[in-house]
Amino acid sequence: MAQAASGAATDALVTRSPHAGITYKLQERPLGGLSKVTLRKLESFNAKTNADKLFVAPVSLKPGTRLVREWRGATHSVLVDSDGFEWNGELDSSLTLIAEKITGAHWSGPRFFGLRRLTGASSKSAESGHAEA
Repeated sequence: MAQAASGAATDALVTRSPHAGITYKLQERPLGGLSKVTLRKLESFNAKTNADKLFVAPVSLKPGTRLVREWRGATHSVLVDSDGFEWNGELDSSLTLIAEKITGAHWSGPRFFGLRRLTGASSKSAESGHAEA
């Protein structure tokens, strides 16, 4: 128990110290660095983490633009207006609200209307399970 508390205290000191990188390098020289297996695991974790954080530029739609999407055999048309989005004679403030009304589930409006692509492994399962194009 005392050793676990000591380890936690050491971890806290290392993460808070502005010299943590220097301290690590000083230990790495005589003791050796991380194993190749550990480095590969860290790289794999880093790649997965960063893939989820890809920046997607917001889409700018001009009034008069028409978005068309087929969902479960019905074609849905949305007209971009200066005050929002018109669908079925109603004016909504966001595409997400319209996508939710069409599907009955929460969807990203820009993603539903094809303005943004899904990324990562979850994209195939989401597209095959929900969307009909």
